[in-house]
Amino acid sequence: MTIYIGSDYAGYKLKEAIKKYLELRGLPFFDVGSKSDKAINDFPAFARPVAKHVSSNKNDRGILICGTGIGMCIAANRFKKVRAVLAFNLQQARWARTYDNANILCLSSWSVNNAQAKAIVRTWLDTPFKKLVRRVRRFKTIDSWRT
Repeated sequence: MTIYIGSDYAGYKLKEAIKKYLELRGLPFFDVGSKSDKAINDFPAFARPVAKHVSSNKNDRGILICGTGIGMCIAANRFKKVRAVLAFNLQQARWARTYDNANILCLSSWSVNNAQAKAIVRTWLDTPFKKLVRRVRRFKTIDSWRT
């Protein structure tokens, strides 16, 4: 599993903190940008490469960060087989994996601090999907809507 991580300028500092956490855990990751906290590029420039990688590699995951987390989540969910979620706490991160097999985690840099974000990422990475027939059926139905 490779974790693709990206942020816009508003999420840059939180992204850097999460990268250090991933390094400490020895988890492979690839940073698609932003490379600074200056408002140079908009969030879609970073959501797209993360979502493309995750969409085409079922074992990979993504982490996207912007000010609200909402724009990144909307952009990522435009890609087939992407199940991006916005989580503000551990319970949401756990549910996102357990029930919905979320493969991209979106975070709001304006709503969570470094410690909270690391705990959310840890929970999301460490929680397995509880695969049930009805859940898989739901994903197939949703994926069939994409044209």
